[in-house]
Amino acid sequence: MTEADWRAQRDEAVPKEVERLLATVPEWFGRPKSNAEYIDDARRMETWTVRDERGRVVGVTLVTNHFPQTSEIHFTVVDRSFHGGGVGTAMIEAIIEDVRARGARLLEVKTLGPSKDDPNYARTRHFYEKMGFLPLEETDLWGADTPCLIMVKPLV
Repeated sequence: MTEADWRAQRDEAVPKEVERLLATVPEWFGRPKSNAEYIDDARRMETWTVRDERGRVVGVTLVTNHFPQTSEIHFTVVDRSFHGGGVGTAMIEAIIEDVRARGARLLEVKTLGPSKDDPNYARTRHFYEKMGFLPLEETDLWGADTPCLIMVKPLV
């Protein structure tokens, strides 16, 4: 499928798919405890997926709606073999459209901050910047060794 063909949709909970996708990208998701939490989150959080032409999940994003005017991308994972092909973009664009239609004015995402040198998360930050997210603050929310960068996208 080409980048233009990918379609994201709100979907049922897919924790087994999240577990499978996490295993394809251990350089981003290599902490068993964190992965178990993401899999658990996938049982109860708003879920968005992109599926291939056979219906197999190739990307998942979990969304939290904190307040009527603010939402958060809690977690995103895309199967390694589909990186760079538009799957992540399709999910984020669909979520932006949906939360904006529900009245959200700000969309947030947290990722590893730039003070921790990691080329994979540099790619993650670049992706979100390309999607219009702005770096807001780097904090020690996840501990001193795991700086958390809060990024926001105004939706108005």
